[in-house]
Amino acid sequence: MNTSRVRGALLAAAQGLALALLSLGVSLTLFILTVLSMAFILLGVGVFTTPLILKLVRAHANQRRLLAADWSGVRIPVPYRPFPADLRSGVTGQVEQCSLLMKDPATWRDMRWLVTDMTGGAIVAFLAPGLFAEGVFGLLLFAGLWKPIGTYWYAFIRVDSQSTAALAALLGCVWITVATYLNPRIVKAHFKIAQASLAPGQGAELTERIDRLTETRHDAVDSSAAELRRIERDLHDGAQARLVSVGMDLGTIEALIEKDPAQAKQLIAQARKSSADALTELRDLVRGIHPPVLAERGVGDAVKALALRLPVPTEVTVDLSGRPDAPVESAAYFAISEVLTNAVKHAGAERIWVDLHHREGMLRAVVTDDGRGGAVVVPGGGLGGVERRLGTFDGVLAVSSPAGGPTMVTMEIPCALS
Repeated sequence: MNTSRVRGALLAAAQGLALALLSLGVSLTLFILTVLSMAFILLGVGVFTTPLILKLVRAHANQRRLLAADWSGVRIPVPYRPFPADLRSGVTGQVEQCSLLMKDPATWRDMRWLVTDMTGGAIVAFLAPGLFAEGVFGLLLFAGLWKPIGTYWYAFIRVDSQSTAALAALLGCVWITVATYLNPRIVKAHFKIAQASLAPGQGAELTERIDRLTETRHDAVDSSAAELRRIERDLHDGAQARLVSVGMDLGTIEALIEKDPAQAKQLIAQARKSSADALTELRDLVRGIHPPVLAERGVGDAVKALALRLPVPTEVTVDLSGRPDAPVESAAYFAISEVLTNAVKHAGAERIWVDLHHREGMLRAVVTDDGRGGAVVVPGGGLGGVERRLGTFDGVLAVSSPAGGPTMVTMEIPCALS
């Protein structure tokens, strides 16, 4: 039997057990808390508890989305409506937030998923470790677990002698063989159940996609205007000021070249230094707009070059058979750059891993660090900016960052490679 197939089946059994425990433990608990909190809205208490619990539900659903993509390659959209930037604080803000969450269709899809996850999802997930466990139990019966006192039914075999125990062992080998071939498919079936509950319908998905693209188009226009202002400011305060200084120095040198050659020589050295500084600032500015290595060698090598400049040891794995369009490359590069910057500045990480690959029409980047965790997507924050940048290309961002770490940030952009 193929060793890698057996190893994959054992891994799928462990994954199935973990998913079953999450389904019966976390999903069941969150469903009960959500129903109680929504019932208490009429009493006023639920207005304050429901937003918090629904955010926990969304975090739980997003964690399942990450696992679906990582373990089985199943992509589940993240269709939540963003909160308005001018959301008020205090009691009024809590009421408004609760109202927005209750009106979001994705909230009710999450509730539907909790029900399917703690029932059908849990049963399907248990099948993966269950097949292996049943097979091993049949072998144990033959090895001496069955004693010649009374009888025991193993599936359809009545174990009442050593010969029937041997039949049980044979059936156990059949169960193990079946598990070897079916376990990865069973885990994928669990995620397909989640996808059926969490993903919006075709009409709803199209409407949400149009709304999302409309919003991200406005964000792209605003970001472009802000970027132009930044470039103008950097040119005005940096290179332009230095070049003006060089021009003034040259004018003074022209007046002093015959009267005071020594002073003119000092000014020439100063002008040379100012021109070199201006050239360095222009190069940095160009690199910030579009790094040369990105244009020449693609996003994979650009991310590797970026990792070499980080103060934290960073391992980059790239699996790309070609290059996406230049705008997609640029968006992916700067998104990864922002996530890496956040990890270095705020995570307290000792090591970072970047995995960049293209599968099923998706450019996918996963940045993982071993820092303190607790990263969240906040409008106006670094990850919020990354989400807006990806949204311009109909991309998605998912963050898994429990307290204490590790943090995993997954970014996906639909594109083709050339």
